[in-house]
Amino acid sequence: MAAKQKLIRRQIMALLSMLVMGMIIWASQQTQIQPQVLSSQVEQQFFGDSTAIEALDKLEVKGRAPKTGYARAQFGDGWGRQGLCDTRNIILERDMTDTIVDDNCKVQSGKLSDPYTGESILFHRGENSNAVQIDHVVALSDAWQKGAQQLSFIERVILANDPLNLLAVDGPANQQKSGSDAASWLPPNKSFRCQYVARQIAVKQKYRLWVTAAEKSAMRGVLGACGRK
Repeated sequence: MAAKQKLIRRQIMALLSMLVMGMIIWASQQTQIQPQVLSSQVEQQFFGDSTAIEALDKLEVKGRAPKTGYARAQFGDGWGRQGLCDTRNIILERDMTDTIVDDNCKVQSGKLSDPYTGESILFHRGENSNAVQIDHVVALSDAWQKGAQQLSFIERVILANDPLNLLAVDGPANQQKSGSDAASWLPPNKSFRCQYVARQIAVKQKYRLWVTAAEKSAMRGVLGACGRK
């Protein structure tokens, strides 16, 4: 049993190393969020030659499974690490500007243009660390009830650390969202809803997660009102 656990740990660390390297490359290619429309560039990044609506229509529609057995530990013990850097600090540096990072790879300060509220937030570690939080765009509890139970533990760890599913956001807005899906919560900043829903669809497509009928209807409603450029 001990040998098997060590093998699983080595597999997870190897996969997380690859994932973090992908994060760094992905982060270096990011530009500031363009919330007013669902641009063709965003759709191509998320869906290739397809569109968000087409990807949504390919997702399985099922009822929400029971939450039985859910725990954060089902998706790994906290944030993944690569050397001194953990996923939280990698995303903070990716999404904020004017960041100061110490020798231990911890973001000490920065400025966030929050996509969920549209507000500007000054982040200072220790003073107001919870003012900026890392949101799982598809909440882990929602993922658990819509297919993640059927993923391997390693796949769930990767999902929890995938930059596609992570955004630095306003802390109170993140707490308000909690484990909600698009049928029960959308960002107060209406101009970001198109990109938010498209990202949720991309995550669900990537990890073979399903949507409920109400969730799909809410997503179609948002996407139907999106401008294009």
